[in-house]
Amino acid sequence: MKNAKKTIMLLAIAIIWGYAFVAQSEGGELAGPYTFNGLRMFFGIIFLIPVSIIKDTIDKKKANPKPDGDKKTLWKAGILCGLALFTATTVQQLGLTLGTESGKAGFLTAIYILIVPIFSIFLHKKPGFNIWIGVVLALIGLYMLCMSGEISLRFSDILIVICAFLFAIQILLVDHYSPHVDGIKLAIIEFLVTGTISLIPIAIFEIAPVGLSAWLSNTFCSELFIPFLFAGVFSCGIAYTLQIEAQRDYNPTIASLIMSLEAVFASIFGVIFLQQYMTNRELIGAGIMFIAIIIAQLPIGKRQ
Repeated sequence: MKNAKKTIMLLAIAIIWGYAFVAQSEGGELAGPYTFNGLRMFFGIIFLIPVSIIKDTIDKKKANPKPDGDKKTLWKAGILCGLALFTATTVQQLGLTLGTESGKAGFLTAIYILIVPIFSIFLHKKPGFNIWIGVVLALIGLYMLCMSGEISLRFSDILIVICAFLFAIQILLVDHYSPHVDGIKLAIIEFLVTGTISLIPIAIFEIAPVGLSAWLSNTFCSELFIPFLFAGVFSCGIAYTLQIEAQRDYNPTIASLIMSLEAVFASIFGVIFLQQYMTNRELIGAGIMFIAIIIAQLPIGKRQ
C-alpha cells in the first residue's frame, strides 16, 4: 500500500512534467533560459514556505512529531541537490531554446532511465533482471513515441543528452538524502541554491545586453504569467517536492522509469490542447512504456 501511494505520486509528477515542456518552451523563448529557469525556482519557494510552516504547526500538535533530521545534513543535501538541479535544468532549457524540439528533448532527457541503474550499480544498489527489461522496453517505447525521421545530433541535442546525466545524478542524490531529512525543507533549500546561482548568468547574459529596465519589463509581462505560474508552482513547488517524498525508501530506477512517462503525457496533452494527434507508431510506443513500468515493478526474486 505504501509503495502504491508513492507510485501514484510519481505518476502525478510525470503528468505535471509532461505539460511543463510547453511552459518551458514558451517561457524560455520570451524571458530567456536563465531568467525563466531561475525565477521559476523562486516561485516554487514562495509556494512552499507557507506549506512548510503549516506542516510544522501540524507536526508540533502531534504526540510524537517526526524529527526534521540533522540540519547540517539538510543543508548539505539541499546544496548538492540544488547544484545538480541548476546544471540539469539550465542545460535542458538551453537545449530547448537553441532548437531541440520538445518531443525529441523528452526522449533525450529520459535517457536518465538507463543512466540511473548504471550509476546505482556503483552505489551497491544492483537492479533486478526485470528492471533491466523494463529499462530496455521503456527506451524502445520512448524512441517510437518521440523520434521520427533520421537520427541526428545537433549541439542543442547534445546539451539535452548532458542534462540526462545531470538529472540522473539529481535523482540519485534525492534517493540518498530523502530518508534522512524533511522533504519540503530540502526542496526549499534546493530551489534557493538553484535560483541564487541562476542570478549570475541572468546578470551576465540577459540583463547586461538589454539593461535592467528592459529586462524587467520583458520578464514581468502578462504573456509570461501563466508559464511562470505553472513552472514555478506545479513543476517546481509540487512536482520536485513530491519527488523527494516519493523517492524516500523507493527503488530509484523504478522511480526514474515512472517519471519518464512525462514523455507520454506530453504527447497526450498535445492531443488535448494542441490537436496534435498521435500516430499508430506513437500509440504503440506509449503502450510499450506502460508495459515496461509494470514489468519493472513485478515482485520477482526473494529480495523483492
